[in-house]
Amino acid sequence: MNQSLKIWPVLKIVFALFMIYAGVQHFLKPDFFVPFVPNFLPFKLAVVYISGVFEIGFGMLLFFKKYAKIAALGIFVLLLLFLPIHIWDVISETPVIGSKTAAWIRLPIQFLLIFLIWKIKNNSAKPLKK
Repeated sequence: MNQSLKIWPVLKIVFALFMIYAGVQHFLKPDFFVPFVPNFLPFKLAVVYISGVFEIGFGMLLFFKKYAKIAALGIFVLLLLFLPIHIWDVISETPVIGSKTAAWIRLPIQFLLIFLIWKIKNNSAKPLKK
């Protein structure tokens, strides 16, 4: 098997676990996530819980080959929806994440995650070669 193809199934599992963990955190520590919800959205706590449900759901679906591509696409959309929050934190005088440094570190990580989930999506449909 081509070495470059071996990394995507492993990354898919890591990403799935990361999404499930992040989603569970929305329920265990909702007060941490509420400040990240933009002020123009009503029912901030509900938004936190709903986004947690989607993160857990898409993360779990990544484990199933039949649903992996749609799950990866769903995660891609979620990451795009969260991107303005990360950009806002970088330009904000008081970043929600806690510091300008943390905001600047998190922003490129968000772009990396978007890139990786897109690649996972594209590689989920490919059959494994022997």
